[in-house]
Amino acid sequence: MFCLKCGAQLPDDAVFCSKCGARMGQSNQGGATQQSSSSGSAQVLAPMTASSLKCPSCGAPISPKLGEMIITCEYCGASVALGSTGWANIQKQTMLPLKVQTNDDISARVKSMMDTGLLHRHLQESSNLEEMTLSVVPYWLVATSARTSLVATDMVTEGATIATTAALFGVMAGMGGGRNRGIGGPLLTGAVLGSMMGGGIGGQGQKKAMEMDDNYNFPIVGLKALTAYQPKDYQFSLEDRALFDISQYPKGIKILNGDISEDSAKYQARALVDQLQSQKAHAKYHMIQQIQTQIDVSDTELLHVPIWFVRYDHKGDKIVLVVDGNSGNPINSIGL
Repeated sequence: MFCLKCGAQLPDDAVFCSKCGARMGQSNQGGATQQSSSSGSAQVLAPMTASSLKCPSCGAPISPKLGEMIITCEYCGASVALGSTGWANIQKQTMLPLKVQTNDDISARVKSMMDTGLLHRHLQESSNLEEMTLSVVPYWLVATSARTSLVATDMVTEGATIATTAALFGVMAGMGGGRNRGIGGPLLTGAVLGSMMGGGIGGQGQKKAMEMDDNYNFPIVGLKALTAYQPKDYQFSLEDRALFDISQYPKGIKILNGDISEDSAKYQARALVDQLQSQKAHAKYHMIQQIQTQIDVSDTELLHVPIWFVRYDHKGDKIVLVVDGNSGNPINSIGL
């Protein structure tokens, strides 16, 4: 018989067209069911480059789930084995569902972000909303492991405290008049040097070798036009991710196509993880003298994420917030 949709020639007992996936008439289901007993035991190995699959026996589309290695056709019982790689190629196209769905939802979250801190009180109320858009943005998730080795000076608290106190006396003496004015210079200089060298009255600085080991699913924005909003230290919540299916997003939402290659994403991930490790080290340790980070990049995955872009004008200054539409967490805030 022939497919009524694309005209392809098919076996008489086909339930779905093996070329376009269209479902054949209901009268053919019986033949397919009978075939399951004979073809169900035979496993067909999927090609390494597979991005979607149809049943080799009846032509029905096969919908995989993450982690499945063998898929059985629900229509005829035939099975497809995926080998040791599993759905490695198909898993590169995944998605996060949209949870923060309405303008009211995002407005409430943005208000709490903008009004944080004494200087930002009522910032949203005093700003004019210029744009609030929702788009699905592709991000390359780059599995990255980083081992940072560093040598830092462990500052002794007692010595630093005494040195700081001496500096204070020096400043106070220097602020006095007459013959005491000159005392502040040498006292302050000696105190600052003592503090820097860890050589105050109370003790000495000691060099220590330390290591920091971190693993990331580091997101690289997959669109050149959005590189200004590249996350610096953000991890998506991946518990709800599933295989990419555009029909799972609301109608009318804009789906953006990526134009950054996988190799470029890996290169960017290495550079950004190196910067992030350095920032974490300097925030945790004093006076780093040596630092070196070894970065290993392994798997990549193209993750589609619903993203809110919110832009305000505050007295001529632009404020842009980029919010994860899945978790509701801020990814970037520019101008705050």
